[in-house]
Order: sequence, then structure tokens, then C-alpha cells
Amino acid sequence: MKLKTTFAKAINDGISVAMEKDPNVICYGLGTDDPLGVFGTTLGLQERFGKQRVFDMPTSENAMTGVAIGASLNGIRSVMTHQRLDFFLLAMDQLVNNAAKWHYMFGGHNSVPITIRLILGRGWGQGPTHSQNLQAWFAHIPGLKVVMPTTAADAKGLLLSSIFDDNPVVFLEHRWLHNQEGDVPEGDVREPLGKAKLLHKGNDISIVSMSYMTVEALHAVTYIESHGISCDIIDLRSINPLDWVFFSGLHHWVVGEGKTVPICDLYRCKNRKIIH
Repeated sequence: MKLKTTFAKAINDGISVAMEKDPNVICYGLGTDDPLGVFGTTLGLQERFGKQRVFDMPTSENAMTGVAIGASLNGIRSVMTHQRLDFFLLAMDQLVNNAAKWHYMFGGHNSVPITIRLILGRGWGQGPTHSQNLQAWFAHIPGLKVVMPTTAADAKGLLLSSIFDDNPVVFLEHRWLHNQEGDVPEGDVREPLGKAKLLHKGNDISIVSMSYMTVEALHAVTYIESHGISCDIIDLRSINPLDWVFFSGLHHWVVGEGKTVPICDLYRCKNRKIIH
């Protein structure tokens, strides 16, 4: 059964389902127990699961990330929330040199199952230190998965998959999506990480987008098609790993003198000219 709900409530539901399923799942971060509940995404969780599993943290991004890593090495699955991506940069050493590397440094014998929720996008007239989108940066960290959902259903499904993944996942939420509504399945319904989704089918060009820009891309379809151009809209959903299997079937990219090749072969072509 599916229920109409907002992106923020879908996040809340995903955390609730995970905490019900596994008593080792905890949820913490700045404002987690705040009356506003991080834009509504953590409302009611502390009342439901108790202060031992849902709690606030001091303003020390590096320390709270270290707590998640240490807890994960002892069987805990942490869902850590930061209301702004920008401030999480203070914890990059913990993320890059500990969380992302641990599984591989010890031959796969240890895992670091942490999910780091980072909220991005501008709002309230925020300046350059409060509105950065750094998904490309995170995607270049070996051992780290990077997820950016667009729809409410994907927010829940991808979050559940992230929480139960045995290695660290950066889960990026655009604040402008929190009030978007959609049909969301009840229960433990997961969406696989690393799989793109075709939202609109076309034959002439492909528009590849993620997060809030997928909403803008869908708005652009009507205008583009009114000019006789048929286009795919592809929602990446996962920035790392990319769904190369999906893209291997696309042939809408113009290279050189009109030559068309699959996107996965672009790196082999010289003097390539990509038309977006």
C-alpha cells in the first residue's frame, strides 16, 4: 500500500522503519530532538524510541563523526544528521581517512555502517558558506557511497538501503524537496543504491539530473517537447556508484563530427563535443 506524504515525512518513516527492524540503529545529530525536528525529518523519534537511541549532540562535527565510526565498529548503525552540509567539512578527516577506508585497510574484516544525512541548498538568504553543493567532491572519495534522492518514495527507499549498507553512505537532501509530496510505500521497501531511474522517455536527447534539479528538468520537458525535441529525463539517484549499466544503452550524445556513441565510451573519444 502507498500513502501520499512529503519527502520529509518519508525520511522520518524510513528512520522509524529501520529503528523498528534493528535495535542497533541509532539516530543523532544537531537538532535531532529539537521541536522542529530537522525540518520534520526526526519529529517524534525520541518519544518513540527513547533518549538512548535518539539524541542531540554538541556542535562538534569531527567528534560526532568519530562517535559514529567507533559505534559502527561495535555493531551500531548510526544515522547522523547535519542541518547544513557546509559545516560537515570540519569532519572530512574522519570521513576520508577513517570511515571510508576502514573496510579496505583491514581486508574487509571490519565495516563502518554509518549514514550521514547532509542537507544542502540555499534558503533564507543564506550566504556562500551555508549553501554549497559538494556531491562531486564526496563522489571522489574511495570507499564512500553518495546518494541524492528526488522523490519522497526514493527518499525513504534509498535511506533504508543506506542505513543497512555495511559501509558509509553520504545521503544528501535538498531542503527545497522536503515539502514535495508523493506516493510512498509502507513498510521496509528499499531502493537499490547505484541504480538510475528513467522518469521520462524520449528519442532525441538525454537530460541527466539529480535531486532538486530533476524537478527543474521535468518542468523543462514541456517547453523542450513543444519545439519538437523528444528527451529522456534520467534521475541519477546515486552519484557514487554511477549506474554505468543503465547509461551503456544511451546513444544521444554527439561526439566530434556528428558521431554518436554510448555515454560510457565518451572518455575514449578525442575532440569530443557534448551537447546537453
